[in-house]
Amino acid sequence: MAAIAALQGSMASLSFAPSSFFGESFLPPLSPPVKFADRSCPIVMKLKRWERKECKPNSLPVLHKMHVKVGDTVKIIAGDDKGKVGEITRIFRHNSKIVVKEINFKTKHMKSKEQGEPGKIVKIEAPIHSSNVMLYSKEQNVASRVGHKVLEDGSKVRYLVKTGEIIDSAENWKKFIKEGKKEKEEKAA
Repeated sequence: MAAIAALQGSMASLSFAPSSFFGESFLPPLSPPVKFADRSCPIVMKLKRWERKECKPNSLPVLHKMHVKVGDTVKIIAGDDKGKVGEITRIFRHNSKIVVKEINFKTKHMKSKEQGEPGKIVKIEAPIHSSNVMLYSKEQNVASRVGHKVLEDGSKVRYLVKTGEIIDSAENWKKFIKEGKKEKEEKAA
C-alpha cells in the first residue's frame, strides 16, 4: 500500500505544462508554417499527364471562353479534315476542345469484356481544338467569324460577321433539343 501511495505522489508532482518535456513537441518549429499556393488539381477530366492545365486557387480547373456552343454548325479550317462541315456535339471548356459529329475519327482497340468474346476495333470521334473551326452558315454556304451584339429587347446574341445572320435564337435551341431527344429515343429503341 505504501508503494502505491508513493507512486501516486510522484505522479502528482509531474506537471504537463507547456514548459515541461511532455507538453512540447520533440522538434521545435524553426520557421513559421509554409502555405503552399501551388496546390495540385484534384479534378482531372480524362486528360493525359502532359495535357493537365493550371488550376484556380480553389483547385478547380480554369474554364476557357469559346466562340462556339453545342449545336453550332462549324467548318474545319485546319487539320486532316480541313473543309468539312459538321455540328458540335460536345465541348470541353478546360482545354478548349470540341467534338464535331462524324469528323476526326480515330480507331480505338478495345479488349473483350467477357471471356471467349473477341476484341473490337471501334471508330470514335476525337476532340479537336476550338481554334481550328469557324462558324458556318448553311443558307449562304460561307464560314465566318463570330460577333456579339445587343438587340432592341436587351438580349445579347452572337451573329456571323460576313452574313449578319443571328446564331443564338430560341428557335434554334428548341430545334436542337428536339433533335437530341429523338436521337436518344432511337438509341433506346
